[in-house]
Amino acid sequence: MADTTETVENLGHRAWLREWVESALFRYTVLAIIFINAVILGLETSPGVMVLVGDTLHLVDKIILWIFVIELVLRMYAHGPRFFLDPWGVFDFLIVTIALVPASEQFSVLRALRILRALRLISGVPRMRRVVEALLHAIPGIGSVAALLMLVFYVFSVIATKLFGGAFPQWFGTIGESMYSLFQIMTLESWSMGIVRPVMEQFPVAWAFFVPFIIVSSFTVLNLFIAIIVDSMQSLHADEEERTVELIETVVDTDTRLVSDEIAQLRAEIRELRSELGGPKP
Repeated sequence: MADTTETVENLGHRAWLREWVESALFRYTVLAIIFINAVILGLETSPGVMVLVGDTLHLVDKIILWIFVIELVLRMYAHGPRFFLDPWGVFDFLIVTIALVPASEQFSVLRALRILRALRLISGVPRMRRVVEALLHAIPGIGSVAALLMLVFYVFSVIATKLFGGAFPQWFGTIGESMYSLFQIMTLESWSMGIVRPVMEQFPVAWAFFVPFIIVSSFTVLNLFIAIIVDSMQSLHADEEERTVELIETVVDTDTRLVSDEIAQLRAEIRELRSELGGPKP
């Protein structure tokens, strides 16, 4: 009996703690601390600032790290094993764990990885989380478009190597060099004056090769990425609206059934009272 009472008390404490860690005040406080920590990590890259207040920044950084540890422990206790079923909870756990690894000579790269703590803003801001979820949801479609883009690159790279490789080996000498040059052209970075016009001085009709490539790669295939991501975000938004409508309908149906049951119970009580008083039955 004592064990049962203790279990009930623990569940009550967890429920209260879970409600507290999910409250708006707690969430916004953690977000503010994450933002401050990101600013501090940025200031640590300035030699002048480190000379003036370097020790203070290191101290505040350590304090904030332990605040993150305490916050994570509270969330893990409040949610129990279900904490690790939430991908965002696992994400926060990994970020804080990386920050706790001592940045010795063997792990000196972890000093730079401390800025990953700023990524916790993603898990704390619902709108950012929806954007990331939309990107992950769009990965299959993005993979298909990426495969299509690689095929386009390969075909045009082979053609460019055969057409311009002899005259311009620095740009189109091999398929790899051709793919890199075409990538620069696709991004529209110095594509005309840097590559295409010099090529056109020896091959006047080279524009007939580069212009279709730009149209296919930059204006068509790359826009497919944007279209897939936008469609994914719209699908997630529609799913959220559908779940919200279902939840509202469930609540309304439950309330309607409760009201109907109460009305039926009241009618039964009225009939019993009239029967006892000898009055007419409805």
